[in-house]
Amino acid sequence: MKLTLERIEDKVEFFEASNLRTLERKIEEQIENNKVLLLHVYSVTHQIAFHPETGRPLYTAVVHFKAK
Repeated sequence: MKLTLERIEDKVEFFEASNLRTLERKIEEQIENNKVLLLHVYSVTHQIAFHPETGRPLYTAVVHFKAK
């Protein structure tokens, strides 16, 4: 059995929440998790849309992590 380890250079993660506070909490939690992998935030893109069925806002974000 051969085990090879490779370092993650880039990672893109997607987040969504029904309110901005929850979205921020999810992103912060994942930033802490990715610090263990030696990844830092390279860019963040966020958007607000309205859910078609409920008419309530839906907050989304895309976070690009890169190796230090």
